[in-house]
Amino acid sequence: MNNLIQNYEIILFELQNTCGHISSRKQIRLPNLSDIELVALNITAEYMSIHSELQLFRAIKGTFLASTIERSVYNKRKRSLCGYIEKIRYHLSSKFSTFTDVFIVDSTPIAICKMSRANRSEICSTATIKPSFGYCAAQKTRYFGYKLHAVCDKNGIFHSYDFTPANVHDVNYLNDIKHYFENCLLIGDRGYISKDLQIDLFNHSNINLSVPMRKNQHDFVAFSKTKSKVRKRIETAISQLNGQFNIHINLAKSFQGLATRIVSKITSFTMIQYLNYFIFNRDINKTKINLG
Repeated sequence: MNNLIQNYEIILFELQNTCGHISSRKQIRLPNLSDIELVALNITAEYMSIHSELQLFRAIKGTFLASTIERSVYNKRKRSLCGYIEKIRYHLSSKFSTFTDVFIVDSTPIAICKMSRANRSEICSTATIKPSFGYCAAQKTRYFGYKLHAVCDKNGIFHSYDFTPANVHDVNYLNDIKHYFENCLLIGDRGYISKDLQIDLFNHSNINLSVPMRKNQHDFVAFSKTKSKVRKRIETAISQLNGQFNIHINLAKSFQGLATRIVSKITSFTMIQYLNYFIFNRDINKTKINLG
């Protein structure tokens, strides 16, 4: 419990110093727990692998935070602050934007329920972006839900991401990337093989897309071992999101709730990386280390 409050105060202090200028929504009556304080509590919970509100409010019972907000209000306000949390994540990641011009693109499945319940599931059924059946080649499994596409740099900082139904091919995400990146090297796996998009990325934003060739392709050239090693950085980052931040555990019933959970986890991951590098002067990706 003391660790939670200690971590919360460290994260809140840095959020106020770094992101205090970012405006949230206008409020006529100020709540006991401000928006930035709520986001700090949310980020702290994700960092400490507390992935449910019930578990969180058991953890803060008996502390000064317990009297500032109710569980149901916390959940509603957190969903309404999804855009504000994303602004914070973007601002934190922008601190690393000049560090490198090498980026990696990949995707990971976001299942919303078990396959046995997929045909009768009501989760996200009213969303504009509806869930669908998909196949994850890396895990060799079918799933029902969404696909999270992401771009991180070679240091493991996420700079862009998006959701699509599970049946959307990875290569379609490249159409969005050209509007957010330029003059860089982008490394992907074989799921991003597309000669036309490779040319389009280079002509539009001077992005050099590098992916391993299939062995049956004409004029086959082996993929660089250095690039293969760099590409593993995003696989490690996704594994951290899965292991410590429980990104593959879905407790949401609506798409807004699901999106808020994903944004919160990526923001928490970025916040810890920011603290590691700029505040504590230690390995940027040691996210399980104590903050205090």
